[in-house]
Amino acid sequence: MRIEQFDLLADTDSLRACHQISLACSACDTPWLPALSFTAFKGNWQGWGSDDLREAWVARDDAGDPVGCGVLRLPQKDNPTVAFCDLMIMPDRRRVGAGSALLAHCAGRARQAGRSRLSGSAPDGTAGERFARAQGSSAGIDEVLRTMEVDASLPARLSALRVDAEQHAAGYELLSWQAPTPDEHLGELAELQKIIADAPRDQGIEPQAWDTDRIRQTEEAVLARGVRYYMVVARHVASGRLAALTEMATDPQTPSWGFQQLTSVRREHRGHRLGLLVKIAMLELLAEREPAVRRIFTGNAGANDHMIAINEMLGYRAAAVLRSWELGLARI
Repeated sequence: MRIEQFDLLADTDSLRACHQISLACSACDTPWLPALSFTAFKGNWQGWGSDDLREAWVARDDAGDPVGCGVLRLPQKDNPTVAFCDLMIMPDRRRVGAGSALLAHCAGRARQAGRSRLSGSAPDGTAGERFARAQGSSAGIDEVLRTMEVDASLPARLSALRVDAEQHAAGYELLSWQAPTPDEHLGELAELQKIIADAPRDQGIEPQAWDTDRIRQTEEAVLARGVRYYMVVARHVASGRLAALTEMATDPQTPSWGFQQLTSVRREHRGHRLGLLVKIAMLELLAEREPAVRRIFTGNAGANDHMIAINEMLGYRAAAVLRSWELGLARI
């Protein structure tokens, strides 16, 4: 077996080979979750406009066939001691050393970049979890992945929930747009993005640093790949400030799925059901703009009781548990 580095931006053939490995792993390990289209996979591996450094490899057997792949992310603005690694091995080529070889290669590259910790993730009960445990990795907090059916019962459920939410949200108004974000909202959107720092996360992991440049870079990368990105915000009428935000992405290559992104509420505006209200409005907007969507995917830290309660009211149901696994590089 040989491990070949390839150019994430220029080598489309190698990237497509990695995507095929991703599809095979998804069908084997998590068939109840949406498989990523090539568009979404490419965006994830290339970083959606992020400034993080990235390296990608494909592992090939003696015949030249791809058996596994990996991407290493080296954050530049946060988490300077951590390298984040995503490894995948073809289901029919596991347990012959390819995963261990890719992990060792990843670890070596991370050490050369001055990192002391290597972090990845895997759903509970999968080959990825078993591999992480066998390598002596430490488990992080649980992230519960949920899906919701967009069916005939949803409009009535949203209508009833909206009546209750609006009773607590007097003095706020809803706005929505499709990316790119209007210039007038960009600064406040960055502030709402930073609220993710309040969410539960693994010990020793810093939240991503968001600013207006990063939002613009991300939106440009999303739009360049044909992904549609929607935002709904609640604005406090008296002050004119944005108080809450929710985001949703749709991928034309996976038209039946919607992908719930960040939802955040400013601390001083909590207690007014704004998180519920903006998510209701987003689902209503999605029904109008993306009528082909039949399921929606989201994830929340298991300790995020408030957001989980909102999602369960809306109709989301748990599908899997994802957690990070971390290795000290001195151990490899």
